[in-house]
Amino acid sequence: MEDGDTIFAPATASGRAGVAVLRLSGARALDAVRLLAGRLPEPRRMSRAALRDPVSGDVLDEALIVVFPGPASFTGEDVAELHIHGGRAVTAAVAAALGAMRGVRPAEPGEFSRRAFLNDKLDLSAAEGILDLVDAETDAQRRQALRQVDGGLARRIEGWRGSLIRSMARLEAWIDFPEEELPNSVIRQIEDDLSSLASELREELGRSRRAERLREGLCMTILGPPNAGKSSLLNWLSKRDVAIVSTTAGTTRDVLDVHLDLSGYPVTVSDTAGLRKTGDSIEAEGVRRALRRAADADMKILMVDATEGADARAVMLERIDADTVAVMNKIDLDATPPPSPWLGISLVTGAGMQALMDQLTNMAADRLDVGSVPVLTRERHRVAVADAVDAIDRAREGLAEAAPLEFPAEDLRLAARALGRVSGRVDVEDLLDAIFAEFCLGK
Repeated sequence: MEDGDTIFAPATASGRAGVAVLRLSGARALDAVRLLAGRLPEPRRMSRAALRDPVSGDVLDEALIVVFPGPASFTGEDVAELHIHGGRAVTAAVAAALGAMRGVRPAEPGEFSRRAFLNDKLDLSAAEGILDLVDAETDAQRRQALRQVDGGLARRIEGWRGSLIRSMARLEAWIDFPEEELPNSVIRQIEDDLSSLASELREELGRSRRAERLREGLCMTILGPPNAGKSSLLNWLSKRDVAIVSTTAGTTRDVLDVHLDLSGYPVTVSDTAGLRKTGDSIEAEGVRRALRRAADADMKILMVDATEGADARAVMLERIDADTVAVMNKIDLDATPPPSPWLGISLVTGAGMQALMDQLTNMAADRLDVGSVPVLTRERHRVAVADAVDAIDRAREGLAEAAPLEFPAEDLRLAARALGRVSGRVDVEDLLDAIFAEFCLGK
């Protein structure tokens, strides 16, 4: 990346559409608009204009344009947006005209957000929140991303850093003035503050696993004997025919995955081969894969046929654990009330399906819900906070053992530095390329 360049990129998805948006940022962004439109509109007011090729003078499109002079813009630089018709030919023609201008080039992935970060328009965790917001597929993912984009996580991080810095300041004062005797009450106060902070950070690390899983989604496996209705359940959950349904046992021989929005929570549901002993090597491999997928799943639906009787259910009881919903299908064919822990359903009549959905939703919420407080959402966040906790623990040990104050003071400095990596205050240059490369063009 060359920071002096003006960059441009589509801010909307490629393909045929009613409107496409081309975004520009940099010192020549406003000049580029003037060359295309023949004038510069009033800042922050949408204006209609004919866009012309600066070289040939040909009309490229009738567009709406808006400009945001820096530093009051997303990137902190001069920013402009061209709202053009969304045909591929129009977008390509306008982009070609921009690319032919001196000092103007196509943006790299994430370069707009990277410039916003470098110009102190957003912190690094907020930039990652933008990526999560673009990628969000469910309502729970959207809410979590918005809390991060809003800077909520950065504010929490800065609160923790502020607590560390206050303890550091007390220690540094006594290091700088050794002739003064440090009262025991001050040491106890520092130890209490650090103990409280370490406990809070450990609690945060525990919640971070949920937030990471919310970004990635849960894995749920449907398993059970052949012809229990597993494929029919997958079709019902996905609201489309994704799996072949047949009365012939052994129809499903491989794992079939479908991504679902389960009441706002992202879940990947896997239909698997029927569990039974078989001499067919292909079906046997399907059973092996089914068991392996179930072992790795966050949630499981164990389904049996209500008409098969108690003996068939007894064989499956050992597969029920705290992550399993036990389901008896086809209760429309057998009116016998299902015994505990089985939940009776009928995919034909819909009986029991709402109860099943409620139970699955509650299980997903137990595993993913993080409340309304911004939390750590990435592995790098968790590593940084874990490093901070380790450094705080070393400082507490040094204070308890009456070590020279320089040692705990240095540990607290390292802890504050580790927390600063989350928001991007320190030690992030080696992370920037990797983080912003995940972004799409125009962001």
